[in-house]
Amino acid sequence: MVEWERARERRVGRAGGPALAGGLICACLAASACSGQGTADPGAGDPVAVLHRAADRLVAAGSAKTRTAMEMASGGTRVTIRGEGVYDFEGRRGRLKVRLPQDPAGTSEHRPITELLAPGALYMKNRGAGVPDDKWVRVETASMSDGNLVTGGATDPLAAAEVLRGTREAAYVGRTEVAGTAVRHYRGTADLARAARRASDGNREALAAAAEGFATAEVPFDAYLDDEGRIRKLRHRFSFSNGRDEADVAVASTTLLYDFGAAVRVRLPEERDIYAGRIAEGPGEAGGGPGEGADGKN
Repeated sequence: MVEWERARERRVGRAGGPALAGGLICACLAASACSGQGTADPGAGDPVAVLHRAADRLVAAGSAKTRTAMEMASGGTRVTIRGEGVYDFEGRRGRLKVRLPQDPAGTSEHRPITELLAPGALYMKNRGAGVPDDKWVRVETASMSDGNLVTGGATDPLAAAEVLRGTREAAYVGRTEVAGTAVRHYRGTADLARAARRASDGNREALAAAAEGFATAEVPFDAYLDDEGRIRKLRHRFSFSNGRDEADVAVASTTLLYDFGAAVRVRLPEERDIYAGRIAEGPGEAGGGPGEGADGKN
């Protein structure tokens, strides 16, 4: 069993907190060569105000396709988990296919996990850990000590954007490109508690939980916005305790958004399709733990 699996098992049963981070984790962020650093851009505006509005611009855009990456380095081991799917910012629903890392032999150890994102809830299929193949696991995001910013192996795109509502300080770095699109690069720090107070109803409790659950509520970020103020790329750096007398674990989460206006159809599972049993410990866990029901509660 590799180190990231052990780390996840140690933390399963803590209301699906950032430990699960260990199981589903972050982003190979391609370094962007930012030209014109510090150069004035009349269209940039006040960085903090621009970032506070970024989530609203996504809601106005309606929907987008997304690619995600989550990376954690701990004990000399680096693990990357990738996701791809679509998100409806108006309806606050999304669908991702999350691919877990390969085992040390280089063969796939887990089938991709299908995740459905909804206000206040995360649904997972092919989760493993004793869950029947035809059943979904439902976890309340407010019950996760990271608010599902890390646990699911991909940060909910709207929640990621709403973290920026807590921006306390930010600087405009300059213009660059993301996937051929001209963007403005901002770098700063957001406060999760402040973001929670300003977040939409669907993310308020989850972000408040994250503010309490991470090692620090301060989240450094790099945000790349197009000329319409829409996020094209967003990288957060989270920190959580691994529960031992060791340094905090750092997790980097990257969200890419493109093809705005894409069709999104997300049908949430019927109650009869949701697994109601207890979830066994084991690799590939995300939410819930021994002695807990599938909704993360006893």
